[in-house]
Amino acid sequence: MAGSTLNAASPGSPDGGPGWIVHKFGGTSLGTADRIAHVADLVKKELAGGRSLAVVVSAMSGVTDRLLKLASLAEQRDPALEEHLGKLRVDHLAVIDRLLPGEAGKDVRAAIEADLGDLREILRGVGLLRECSERARDYVAGVGEVWSSMIMAGVLRGAGLPVDRIDARRLLVVEHAQPTVNVVWEVSRANLDRFRAALPPLPPGTPRVVVCTGFVAQTPAGVATILGRNGSDYSAAIFGHLLDAEQVVIWTDVDGVMSADPNKVPEAVLVPELTYREAIELAYFGAKVLHPGTMGPAIAKSVPILIRNTFRPEAPGSVVKYRTALDAERPVKGFATIEPISLVNMEGTGMMGVPGIAGRLFDALHAHGISVIMISQASSEHSICFAVPAAQGQAAKAAAEEAFAAEMLHGKVQRVEVTGPCAILAAVGEGMAGTTGVSARFFGALGAAGVNIRAIAQGSSERNISVVIDAADAVRGLRAAHAGFYLSRQAISLGIVGTGNVGGALLDQIGREVGRLREELSIDLRVRGILTRKKMLLDERGLDPARWRDSLAASTRPPDLEAFLAHVRTDSIPHAAVIDCTPSTDLAARYPDLFTRGFHVITPNKRAGSAPLADYRRIRETARRCRRHFLYETTVCAGLPVIGTLHDLVQTGDTLIRAEGMFSGTLSFLFSRLSAGAGFAEALREAMAKGFTEPDPRDDLSGTDVARKVVILAREAGLPLELAEVPVLNLVPEELRALPLPDFLAALDRLEDHLAGLLAPCREGGREPRYLGRVDPREGTRVELVGVPRDSLFALATGGDNVVSFRTRRYDAHPLVVMGPGAGPEVTAAGVFADLLRLCSIIGGGQ
Repeated sequence: MAGSTLNAASPGSPDGGPGWIVHKFGGTSLGTADRIAHVADLVKKELAGGRSLAVVVSAMSGVTDRLLKLASLAEQRDPALEEHLGKLRVDHLAVIDRLLPGEAGKDVRAAIEADLGDLREILRGVGLLRECSERARDYVAGVGEVWSSMIMAGVLRGAGLPVDRIDARRLLVVEHAQPTVNVVWEVSRANLDRFRAALPPLPPGTPRVVVCTGFVAQTPAGVATILGRNGSDYSAAIFGHLLDAEQVVIWTDVDGVMSADPNKVPEAVLVPELTYREAIELAYFGAKVLHPGTMGPAIAKSVPILIRNTFRPEAPGSVVKYRTALDAERPVKGFATIEPISLVNMEGTGMMGVPGIAGRLFDALHAHGISVIMISQASSEHSICFAVPAAQGQAAKAAAEEAFAAEMLHGKVQRVEVTGPCAILAAVGEGMAGTTGVSARFFGALGAAGVNIRAIAQGSSERNISVVIDAADAVRGLRAAHAGFYLSRQAISLGIVGTGNVGGALLDQIGREVGRLREELSIDLRVRGILTRKKMLLDERGLDPARWRDSLAASTRPPDLEAFLAHVRTDSIPHAAVIDCTPSTDLAARYPDLFTRGFHVITPNKRAGSAPLADYRRIRETARRCRRHFLYETTVCAGLPVIGTLHDLVQTGDTLIRAEGMFSGTLSFLFSRLSAGAGFAEALREAMAKGFTEPDPRDDLSGTDVARKVVILAREAGLPLELAEVPVLNLVPEELRALPLPDFLAALDRLEDHLAGLLAPCREGGREPRYLGRVDPREGTRVELVGVPRDSLFALATGGDNVVSFRTRRYDAHPLVVMGPGAGPEVTAAGVFADLLRLCSIIGGGQ
């Protein structure tokens, strides 16, 4: 099976048999009869690897807590004691009947009944005294592991395996030195050697299976005791040490060590390997897969520890070992938090340069039994701040004030303050040592998420950077920090508003390219929200843009812009953008709010760029102040680089003399068809059939759309122009402008008669009529119908092409011309997509 053993040569067993691997199964892995049977199957498969197995088992899920409750009920002489004890008996016997029916379970059943008798006597004594001594409580708490080991050994024997069983209460000897437990190695090893010497011989090369009780041991006086928190993991490490095992495998209900708590960070990933020191740091700061105190025996012998999932044995798991290969791309292995904590700050001018201040402070805290989690001190020695559990915050303040009462009286220590509730966020990784920029990425990610840092601590080993933040910011800070290291710098959460022609085409294009962009360019596009006028679709991980139509059709969620924005802007992904594919004036007016909330904005919507000048300036200033990007190339000529070209000219010091062009792909098509001999009504119907026009073609014929585009260009050139200041020739006569659309379409012959009068002057001298927009800083900006030479690019353009000519100080004699398709949803969507990729390039460069 993948990940079951390391590719290391077996050192062999001292008795000449195969080498050993220790497998530990926790309570969740042994919670039911089915799960125990599953574990037995895993053991059989592992045995096929040719190594002897020490199988360390915990009590069945919840049994230890139930046993401790029995002790409490006995102390209280609660009559419910017998009921609870009886239920415990029934549950275990039911598992035996299921897995070891009839004669197969006779011995196990008898042994558990005998233990139940002893347990009942101990509980009776507790009740008589109304007190449960530590010795009695340890015995009661450890019975579950003994029963679990009996059942597991019986099941494995029933499967035909050569199984022996160790009751660690007869073998492991420990001394309690609060708050730790120390193994008496010489005695424990001698006990193990005697046990192994008494085992029946097996054919040469045959691996053994020994089932061991976890959690329990004995004192030097031979009294049963327990190993405390995470005791079964500790038991596994101890047996790994004593057996000189090749590996210790901890089977649990997760795939391994994750880069962060997946309950808080949906983007958390499996860490395939990490060092002992990294594992200890992460465990100390709250990662729950391993407890730092349990790894010591394995570390002493450099025994690798493998974390695997009982319920997904095909997963490779995480290996914890002495040394791992450094990953320059991911110098941080994981992130963890401790909360709630209180931050205590002591400051005073009398502390500077005075030796022994820190010693006195921490001696006082120790004397009051206060555990210090983190320490930070300014190099000026003006202040010391430290973190303690939140429940001890006020006690720590009182202890400090008591210890420095004289200094506070004379003003040498000005204040002792407690801040909370807070949380410690730690970044852990051996790869941070000597890698420049790690702190910048860490703090930058927190800053971008709006998380304020109250204190910082970093050891000289550079293996850990810890910060204290407000508890309310803990999840947001954890997600942001994780995203800063574990996601591509070009990962972006996208919210797309509008799925009409352009929005739909954009989603289709993203769906076709998203995989290639991720693989080839590390651009990670996550479409996490789609909003329309009728409904919205939200997806935590990012929906499949290739199937967006089906997903949106299945959604029953009503549209809610606030909920949409709150979902798209997530701390799990470092960047977020709203792509506005609507013509909405209301949404354009909210762009400043979007920038303030951390969104970049990409849009083909012309409403923002042509809004009243004060509103336009507020949009641009808010984007600049918030360091957000506003990309709107497609607002003028779809996918053509018109705005970008003018922007680059202006930014490099060129001066615009005149910009003129056919900015409407629709009108370009219409007038090219007129030049080919078609009538206006015929050309308009053809344009409508091709989807070139707005639903109501009067929106194109009015010239307002072209006017908006020239206003956008004029402002790009630095001209403070208002839309109302632009003279516009409306091609629709006054009497047809207010008609219902069907009536207007029925009256196209009247429109053609009206236009005949407008076109005739434009055709004089062999010229061709074209509808142009002009930006001229000296002569003004206007939208008009003009006659152009038949050999000009304006006359030669066909099929709805846009043509824009820039005459500048540098390009005076020969204007710079941009020409190409300017109508249709595909080219507009492609231009929006190009803006999106441009944004990814910008943020990937850290801008």
